[in-house]
Order: sequence, then C-alpha cells, then structure tokens
Amino acid sequence: MTQLAGRRCKPCEGGTPRLTAAEARALLRDTPGWRLDEPGGTISKVYPFRNYYETMAFANAVAFVAHREDHHPVMIVGYRQCDVRYTTHAISGLSENDFICAAKVDQLFGAAPEGSSGPIQPGGPG
Repeated sequence: MTQLAGRRCKPCEGGTPRLTAAEARALLRDTPGWRLDEPGGTISKVYPFRNYYETMAFANAVAFVAHREDHHPVMIVGYRQCDVRYTTHAISGLSENDFICAAKVDQLFGAAPEGSSGPIQPGGPG
C-alpha cells in the first residue's frame, strides 16, 4: 500500500489552495500510470478488463471508495475499460484528495481475487 492509499480525504472548501504543477507532479510519482491532464486540473487513468461484468464490478467498487471518502471521480465505463478522472470541483483544480483516491483505486485494481479472471494488464490477453 502506498502512503497515499492509507490516508483519508479531508473536506475541501473554496478557500483551499489548488496544488501547484510541481506539487501535482511530485504526487504523480506515488500514483504510477496516472496522467496529469493539461492544463493540470485533472488526473486520469484507464483500467483495462476482460469483459463488461468485470469493468462494472470495478466501477461499483470505485463508487464505494468515492462514497467513503466523499470524493467522487468522473468515470467513463466501456465494455472492457474504465477511464477514471479526478479533480476537486470546489477549488477548480487538483487537491491531495485526488491523489489519495487515485492510490485507493489502484489498490482496487490490483486486488482481484485469485482464480478470477480479474483485471488484465495493458497489452495482455483480451
């Protein structure tokens, strides 16, 4: 578990400063595979799966994390992939909460039960 994944989101109000580009890039090192979208107000990652059922199970698990953290991503769900995007709407940019949730979502992706078809790695079978 990364240090970020073990943390909890904090309420973020309009007066909370956005992360600078340098701060966001530093936090990206703790969230491999996540991409900082220009102009730096969103992070995103696409997770590949074997089928729609597994994609939906993952999306529902992400929804549970979002509920517990009270920090909700935009998700674009396709047949064999889920695009997850975080931004902090209250401050119109990125906060540490976005990276905390990104790390928690990465944990979900890597937690497929043994023996299940589970998530596939990019470039894997499909």
